[in-house]
Amino acid sequence: MARFAANLTYLFTEMPMLQRFAAAKRAGFRGVEILFPYDLAVKELSQAAQAAGVEFVLMNTPPPNWAGGPRGFAAEPGNESRFRGDFDRALRFGRALGVKHLHVMAGKAQGGLARRTFVENLKWACARDARTSLTIEPMNRNDMPGYFLDSFELAAEILDEVGAPNLGLQFDVYHAQMIHRDALTVWQRHAPRVRHIQISDWPSRHEPRQGDIDFAELFHAIDAAGYRGWVSAEYTPRSSTEAGLRWLRLA
Repeated sequence: MARFAANLTYLFTEMPMLQRFAAAKRAGFRGVEILFPYDLAVKELSQAAQAAGVEFVLMNTPPPNWAGGPRGFAAEPGNESRFRGDFDRALRFGRALGVKHLHVMAGKAQGGLARRTFVENLKWACARDARTSLTIEPMNRNDMPGYFLDSFELAAEILDEVGAPNLGLQFDVYHAQMIHRDALTVWQRHAPRVRHIQISDWPSRHEPRQGDIDFAELFHAIDAAGYRGWVSAEYTPRSSTEAGLRWLRLA
């Protein structure tokens, strides 16, 4: 049975961030993730999670310029020093929060040199702290034009090339459907590599079970594969967060 987490960057935005932890627990979530928590104090975030009784599941690296800025540098030739400095900051932040996974964002790049840069940066990051679980996530180029990691096949090749036990795949259902038009087949092909799952419907990015993806079948396949990690709700609610949580009660 999947363990569900709430992405607090998108859910419960009707209230301030530090109040969203308790709201997520009341709604039935056992974990939370925040894409870029760096603007808040570690102590406040940690206290909010502990008080609510939820686990901090995932955050992104590097620290962002969230308002329209770059989404990572790991695959960008020439930005190795920036990536590594930002990664160390994110690593310290994640350790203090007890975050389970750090998602390493590739950034915008293309070509063989970008691939080599991504692989070398990932090898460096994995060796930086072998106890920390890292993930990489393919993203579709409609939503993220120019993003280097734009297919699950490429992600599988990168994971094999890096060959680190603390690096795995972040499976975002929306991106899998958007890139390959068949999230279920993508899951079946890559399930052994998956460390973390994020869900939303498609073609909109709203609540599960309201679009073209058969989530009953997908959840069954996830259970059948023996997946024991987190499944995080990462979507924009159609109205209020609470009004759209029927899918969670049915899962």
